[in-house]
Amino acid sequence: MTTLPPLDPLETPWPRAGEVEAITLGCRLNLYESEAMRTMASAAGLKDVVLVNTCAVTAEAVRQGRQAIRKARRERPDAMIVVTGCAAQIDPAMFAAMPEVDRVIGNAEKADPAVFRALAASNGGPNQIERVLVNDIMSVRDTAGHLIDGVQDRARAYVQVQNGCDHRCTFCVIPFGRGNSRSVPAGEVVAMIGRLVANGVPEVVLSGVDMTSWGADLPGQPVLGELVARILKLVPDLPRLRLSSVDAVEIDETLFRLFAEEPRLMPHLHLSLQHGSDLILKRMKRRHIRADAMALVARLRSARPDMAFGADLIAGFPTETDAQFEESMSLVDDIGLAFLHVFPYSPRPQTPAAKMPQVDKVIVKERAAKLRGKGELALARFLDAQIGTSQRVLIERPGLGRLDSFAEIRVERTFAGQTVNAAVTGRNGGHLVGRLL
Repeated sequence: MTTLPPLDPLETPWPRAGEVEAITLGCRLNLYESEAMRTMASAAGLKDVVLVNTCAVTAEAVRQGRQAIRKARRERPDAMIVVTGCAAQIDPAMFAAMPEVDRVIGNAEKADPAVFRALAASNGGPNQIERVLVNDIMSVRDTAGHLIDGVQDRARAYVQVQNGCDHRCTFCVIPFGRGNSRSVPAGEVVAMIGRLVANGVPEVVLSGVDMTSWGADLPGQPVLGELVARILKLVPDLPRLRLSSVDAVEIDETLFRLFAEEPRLMPHLHLSLQHGSDLILKRMKRRHIRADAMALVARLRSARPDMAFGADLIAGFPTETDAQFEESMSLVDDIGLAFLHVFPYSPRPQTPAAKMPQVDKVIVKERAAKLRGKGELALARFLDAQIGTSQRVLIERPGLGRLDSFAEIRVERTFAGQTVNAAVTGRNGGHLVGRLL
């Protein structure tokens, strides 16, 4: 599962009293679900509500969730504060004990419109709402969910095709919050994307917790490549299709072929790599080794030279030596990564890695900073290589868009939702500068 860099809840612009606001920490799937929750809450008639969608991937993510809740209460003292997400699913009692919190709901409940109708029917202020806890963490059994709406901004829509994870990496607590893998049937996905395209959406992003496991629980056990092929065939007017995070060992042959042959499938993948040392990967209980990752990237680049890659990397995993950390550092160059999400390891409750010999916290922090610095250099190198080229740009908001590779670029005199051609003229820090053609 790919997570975003931690969102800073202190930088979130707070809405006026009476509005429904969703605060999201963590992954792209959480972003999707937050918008779906906000839509359901508004449709149910809820008005003065703050929905806090938490993340449990690191201890820092949990801390930020609690911080966001406290700020929400200070900024909106009369609002109903509803807490959900993986951290709330795993440790509901901790959040329920916070005086700022009115309701804790689980990951299954947050996808149920009836839950929001019940909240609206309560007609109570924050102190009159009964605090209800989620079920035990292992009782998460909801399906991946019917697609309520493709959550979108003016540039792209995120469509959840899968939820949960059947794997048990030793560092990861997410399966306890999301349950086992469940897939949305292909017909439902295609129908949703067809509606989005009919409404003018220029790009659709498929998202999930362990997206390459899509289909394993469906009749006939189809694979992700078959879903992508079906989308591209049955929604011929879809301009752009993008995948979010994928597991490096589960890219099927159909998906390889589509990356090589289908220009509507964007040349960008974010890989769940986690480390560059084979021994650490084994202790993480990952299913790939360093050579697998390198072979995957080489094969995809051979088929499509403009492919760009990002990756998740963990610094300071238990038992990690200086030499093993340097293997992660060198992996960035050896693969040619452009986008890094770096996580300092923090022990998560109920995980085997929490019982392993821990690396000193100061060293973990130092290694994470060093790896982030490596990532900044890698991004700069990738962006510099784009200067002097002409590229297609999807504008996300006025003056700011992304290339097919997902690199950020500023192009003046553009508007959200446009797809334009631009000459890449320079770089300013972590983004490109372009001129409209």
